[in-house]
Amino acid sequence: MLEVRPLCVCEITEVLQLATSTVSKHLAILRDAGFINDQKEGKWVNYCLNDAPEEEEIHQLQRLLSARLNTDETVQRDAEKVSSVDRHEICSV
Repeated sequence: MLEVRPLCVCEITEVLQLATSTVSKHLAILRDAGFINDQKEGKWVNYCLNDAPEEEEIHQLQRLLSARLNTDETVQRDAEKVSSVDRHEICSV
């Protein structure tokens, strides 16, 4: 989903239909591992793919995962859902 655009926790939660705490925990793990970055924008924290990971292995894994997951039907459906989620409608911060 983050290949489509940066997303906040509430948008990711809406697409995946998971608990906010679950999504937040997984995002923290991905951030700490160097796969994604977060950036505060007003009242939201946006998560995006790390375009310049410090470790080459992270970059290689990102490319591999992208190539493999782009053919997965669930991943494709979730990517389509991203275009319809609007943080202004779903986030109550």
